[in-house]
Amino acid sequence: MPLDWIMGLAGGVLIGTAAAIFLLVNGRIMGASGIIGGLVDGSGRHDWMERAALIIGLVLAPAIATIVIGGSATHLTGNWAVIIIAGLLVGVGTRLANGCTSGHGVCGISRLSLRGIVATVFYIGAGGLTVVLFKHVLGVI
Repeated sequence: MPLDWIMGLAGGVLIGTAAAIFLLVNGRIMGASGIIGGLVDGSGRHDWMERAALIIGLVLAPAIATIVIGGSATHLTGNWAVIIIAGLLVGVGTRLANGCTSGHGVCGISRLSLRGIVATVFYIGAGGLTVVLFKHVLGVI
């Protein structure tokens, strides 16, 4: 089995386990956009340390794994304007959808939430259309 598949499977198991533990311990969905949003808009002041620890872990864990195991090639564009605009649009989209891949995709689908399933179908579809448009039609990425 190729290493990429094993690493993807391991990452999925870790994300699912973390989401389940977060739900069991806190009684809340582990949606990264909601956790970050609470830090940005101030609505998460009462548990800011927990939110900050989760975000730091989301950044540090892959960084440490890359150092220990080694990174893999990426096909990310080198155009910083595209990267920044894409990041901002993802942030706006997750706030409009009241969730992101970890909230709707991992937690919502696993709980058989209709809202999570519908949101996931729409953002995966929108992502696919965006790639087709910006890569194959416009040639930007």
